[in-house]
Amino acid sequence: MKHLLKMLDLSTEEIIEILNLADQLKYELKHGIPHPHLKGKTLGMIFQKASTRTRVSFETGMYQLGGYPLFLSSNDLQIGRGEPVQDTARVLSRYLDGIMIRTFEQKEVEDLAEYGSIPIINGLTDFCHPCQVLADLMTIREFKGSFDGLKMCFIGDGNNMANSLIVGCLKVGMSVSIACPNDYQPPKEILDFAKAYGEKFELTDTPMQAANGTDVLITDVWASMGQEGEAEKRRKAFAGYQINDELMAQAKSDAMVLHCLPAHREEEITEKVFEAHANEIFEEAENRLHAQKAVMVKLMA
Repeated sequence: MKHLLKMLDLSTEEIIEILNLADQLKYELKHGIPHPHLKGKTLGMIFQKASTRTRVSFETGMYQLGGYPLFLSSNDLQIGRGEPVQDTARVLSRYLDGIMIRTFEQKEVEDLAEYGSIPIINGLTDFCHPCQVLADLMTIREFKGSFDGLKMCFIGDGNNMANSLIVGCLKVGMSVSIACPNDYQPPKEILDFAKAYGEKFELTDTPMQAANGTDVLITDVWASMGQEGEAEKRRKAFAGYQINDELMAQAKSDAMVLHCLPAHREEEITEKVFEAHANEIFEEAENRLHAQKAVMVKLMA
């Protein structure tokens, strides 16, 4: 494991190793046990998309690991303003020990990894969100004990979250059901991957069908960053794709609900369901810190 670019790159064994290390680091933090695995190391954090959770969790995580986080906004870099990404990668590789980038195009992340000589961590692209899904898997295992026999259903847009959840959940042995409108399905690359898992994967445009007998329900906003101009169009397309009491009645009685946040209450999820599962959702948010620390240790220690 040289980088974290997308869930497709990780083996099942690598995912479980990251989750086990994340559990250990979380335990040590809660019990005041220092773990300065990255003492003297510097992480460059490139943000071309803003984020509360990504910045705070990576910055705090680097401090807790003994390293130094360096925030780099789009105003601080020449990427997109004349300097090729390959030159930026080679220059930053001589200053830093690792790079986390949160951006739009997956190609930009892949190019940094190809031309640089230090570990690259994908903090989010339009294609995938591996750090979030590692935190989701960590949370599911915490609440359910293991992945054995579990079914995850995702309701909403076949976006970066859906893409990474499909891959991550299937790789750890869960069954996966995705409900999204026909015009908003995950890309062919992800669906081709999922087809290899046979009956463990289901794609439907009927949320009730997807939620039937599920252990974990997950959703995301209907309009992600950069899609604000089509927000009204998306609200109409996803009008029936809400996690509410009716949908929860199709799931198992002890089903958990996750949301990567920020949540638009009364759109993709009702206020009532959100608050009923707030403990799970905010534990999931906290686990971004622990899962990302595990990734940084694996790549940079």
